[in-house]
Amino acid sequence: MSITNHLIAPSVLAADFARLYEDIQVVNNSEADWFHIDIMDGVFVPNISFGFPVMQAIAKHAAKPLDVHLMIVDPDRYLKQCKDSGASVITVHYEACTHLHRTLAAIKELGCKAGVALNPHTPVGLLKDIIQDIDLVCIMSVNPGFGGQKFIEQTYAKIKELRALSAGINDSLMIEIDGGVGTHNAARLLEAGADILVAGSSVFAAQDPVEAVRLLKNVSPMTKHA
Repeated sequence: MSITNHLIAPSVLAADFARLYEDIQVVNNSEADWFHIDIMDGVFVPNISFGFPVMQAIAKHAAKPLDVHLMIVDPDRYLKQCKDSGASVITVHYEACTHLHRTLAAIKELGCKAGVALNPHTPVGLLKDIIQDIDLVCIMSVNPGFGGQKFIEQTYAKIKELRALSAGINDSLMIEIDGGVGTHNAARLLEAGADILVAGSSVFAAQDPVEAVRLLKNVSPMTKHA
């Protein structure tokens, strides 16, 4: 997908949960495009984040779409509840879905964009037979489950491989990068072919989160991807 205006999706997992309303307003008042919502079950990933009641509370005050990343086993059970809780984008993990085509179809039937997330060890090529049915691929650039981890350098190659895989088949595919994203690597990620940058600590731990979003939003790739 050849776009010049990449999207920024601050990850609520990195927000201060004691002042969540204030942090939501920070994102609302910034140049961010989406709220990135990580729902973890302590089974698929070794951590528990928050569930649908918190997501509903976020949706009530969010002025931007909710990009929901289900890091859970058996995500099919919760797709409708996810939509009803305010999701605009629902991303499931390739590794958690036995019948991925059916899961993606169910997400689209709910009126949401359908995404697939890949863990760092999962090859991009596994999406070959289903690439035309995916709206968004979330490439995990850290091992999922915790914020603030070190970026995995192999991510750049995976972005390029995915862009090549989708070329001529699904040219509107959006590529999202989740984990260890900041101004230090944003330009290179965009150059490789990324469309959406998920930013957690680099936004919410910044002295001025609105400015941190502005800097990420205004990063330019050194060369535009095709």
